[in-house]
Amino acid sequence: MTDAEKLAQRRWFVLVVVRMAGVAGALLGLILIARAHDMGPKILGTAIVVSAMAMIATVPRGLAHRWRSPPQ
Repeated sequence: MTDAEKLAQRRWFVLVVVRMAGVAGALLGLILIARAHDMGPKILGTAIVVSAMAMIATVPRGLAHRWRSPPQ
């Protein structure tokens, strides 16, 4: 495997890990919402879910944009 292929593989794994971390955060927020009895923890869980969904949508796209190869 060439250095460019190794770099591409490493970057792909980073993108996948970022997405999985976002999904884990969203699940944590959903669990918090489901188990909360008061309004405070439910609001916190909702904020966690919303921020995790925003992370899933924006961070991998930003990393891919930063890592994009220059046009040849």
